[in-house]
This record gives sequence, structure tokens and C-alpha cells, in this order.
Amino acid sequence: MKYFNCAVASLMAVLFLGAIAGTATAFPIPERLEFELSYTGITAGRAVQEVKQVDNEIQIVSTARSADWLRFFFPVDDRIESYLTSDTPSLSIGSPRLYHEQKHEGKTITNREARFDRQKFEVTTIDHRNNNEKKHAITKRTYDTLSSFFYVRTVPLQVGTSYYIDIFDCNRLWNTEVKVLRREELKTPLGRFKTIVIQPLLKSEGIFARTGDMLIWLTDDDRRIPVQMKSKVIVGSITATLTGGSYWPVR
Repeated sequence: MKYFNCAVASLMAVLFLGAIAGTATAFPIPERLEFELSYTGITAGRAVQEVKQVDNEIQIVSTARSADWLRFFFPVDDRIESYLTSDTPSLSIGSPRLYHEQKHEGKTITNREARFDRQKFEVTTIDHRNNNEKKHAITKRTYDTLSSFFYVRTVPLQVGTSYYIDIFDCNRLWNTEVKVLRREELKTPLGRFKTIVIQPLLKSEGIFARTGDMLIWLTDDDRRIPVQMKSKVIVGSITATLTGGSYWPVR
């Protein structure tokens, strides 16, 4: 049960993650993506990912909750927000200004935020539960763990290539590799998709380090819609599948 619980939390977290640098393509705004998480065909949780324009900023909000039966063993109730400004032309979807996460995963509860200062190449993290504040150095191309996922979708991915980006996770700055593995046709309850499969090699504590291999299937077009994500566990695997929402029509 320990490994299963960790994988469920990690797959919910992957809905907030991703990482690649490159040349931007089109990006759909507004958008709402709804996911179902399952283990051996049993629903383990649900997550929603939304992005919209608010004045001159992009607001991204992701929420995730475990299924009723799983809450007895390992409750998950997360809300993560990221606000991006357009004051950094070199970053295609803008640069993070504020990141805020409220997470309840098992016995772990967090309430913290990160405030980015691009002029000083510095980020200030505030832990509201422990009432402390820290400053960290960042690079010119640093994203938070939520906005980084949307950046991956602006990249013209090439099979056989690895891409890198700096991700700040409220604790440390990680230089993250994402491998572009292959193209694959995938069948889901929403239909058949031509996809491109990527493998993020994240080192962030509490996310991918707790599980086995993680794979993400993105539509092989400019939209890069995540239609499936899978993480191996000791026995079987946990799968996140796109089940609905409001986004560019998939053909």
C-alpha cells in the first residue's frame, strides 16, 4: 500500500509538472483539462488543470483529490496556482511571478508560496505553516513546478532528443532533463490519438523520486495535450487519463 499511495500522489503531482526548453508554438488559452487516475482499472482520484488570461497575466490552477475509498488510507486534496507575467520576452509563455501551493497528501500538509524577482534573479519562499521565509538564487530561465508543464507544450519535440530546464520547487533549483522517446498511436475513452511520448527525469524530492518510471503521452500536434500519464509501481502501474474538459478540438 505504501508504494501505491506514493504513486497516486506522484501522478497527481505530474499534472502540475513538466520541463523542456525550446522554440514556442501555439498555446491554447483558455483551457480546462480533466483527468481520472486509476490503478488496475479502479478509479483512485481525479484532477483538473485550468489556464486562463487574467488582465495581462496567465493564471494556471490545478486541483487534485483522491477517490473516496482511497481517502481512508491516503487522502489527497491539492490546489496549486501559478501566475505568469509577460515581462520576459525570451520566455514564450511569460515568466513566473507568484507560485502558491496548498497540499494535503497523507499526513503531509503544506501551505507555501514562491515570489519571483527577475531583476535580482532571486525567489523568496514563504512557508505559512512554519512561519519562515527564505531566499534562493534562480537562473534566467527558471519556472515553477506548475508553469513548467505548460512550457513543455510550447516546444516542437524531436524524438531521440533530451531537453533541459531549471525548475524551482519551493526548496531547491533543479536542472531537469526530459527525454523524447518515440511517437505512438494511443487509444483512450476519448478516441485514438497520435502522440509523442516523453519521460521526465525529475529529481525533486517527494515527486518522481518516490516512484518508478514515469511516461507522458502528448498529442503530436501544436496543442501538446496530455492524454495519458503512467507511473510504474512494485505491482502494476498507476495511470492518469484525460476524460474531458474544454480545449481545442481533438481530431
